[in-house]
Amino acid sequence: MSSSVAANFIKQGKKIYAIGRNYHEHIKEMNAPPNSEPWFFLKPTTSYLSNGGTIEIPQGVEMHHEVELGVVIGKKGRDVPKAQASGYIAGYALGIDLTARNLQQEVKKKGLPWASAKGFDTFCPITDFVPRERIPDASDLVLWLSVNGVEKQRGITKQMIYDIPTLIEHCSSVMTMEEGDLILTGTPAGALSIIRAGDTVAAGLETVSGELITRWDGNAKDREGGYKFQR
Repeated sequence: MSSSVAANFIKQGKKIYAIGRNYHEHIKEMNAPPNSEPWFFLKPTTSYLSNGGTIEIPQGVEMHHEVELGVVIGKKGRDVPKAQASGYIAGYALGIDLTARNLQQEVKKKGLPWASAKGFDTFCPITDFVPRERIPDASDLVLWLSVNGVEKQRGITKQMIYDIPTLIEHCSSVMTMEEGDLILTGTPAGALSIIRAGDTVAAGLETVSGELITRWDGNAKDREGGYKFQR
C-alpha cells in the first residue's frame, strides 16, 4: 500500500517517533528502569541524512549511535487498534538515532527538555524506503552497525519488548499518525560507543539468513559553526 508520500518519506514525512528502551540489553547498559508502556520522543525530519551523507558533530558534543528499524506509516490514523495496525504500514527503513549524550545528560540533570540532544541536523541517518512486500515478517530481522569496520551493535527485532502493532497502537493513541511518518522502534545493546570526526559508519538490515535488505554508509566530521556545548 505504499504511496508516493510514504515512499518519499524523507522529504514529505512530518514526524519521527523515536521509541526509547525497547530492548532489554540496551536498558541494562543504560542502567535504566524498564518502561511500563511504550515511551517515545520526537525527532525533527530536518535531522534526516540520506545514504552516503556526512554526519556533522556539533562542537563539544559526545555523539552516540543507536541503530533502529524504522516503520513508515502509509495512511492517516488515530487510535489505531493493534489488530488493524498492519494496514497502516507502508514499508520500512533502517535509521540511526544519533544522540549528543553529554548534552542530554546535562539537561536531564537539570530537569530540562532534551530535544536538542536528539534533533541536530544529520542526527537521523536513514536508508531509502523499503516496501513492505520485501519484508513479510519484520519481527525477525537482524540489524547491525559498525564504526571504522568494527561492529558495535547487532540485534534482532524479535527481541523488542513492544512489537510493531503495539507501537502503532500506542503512538496513534497519543497523536494522529500521518502518511510518511516514521516510527524508530528502539535500539539493541552497544549504543554507548562514540562516533568521532573522521570515522566511517555503516549500518545494515538483514534477514536472519544473512540476506541484505538495505544499508547505510557514510562518514562523520566536525560541524563548522552552529551550536557549541559548554558545560
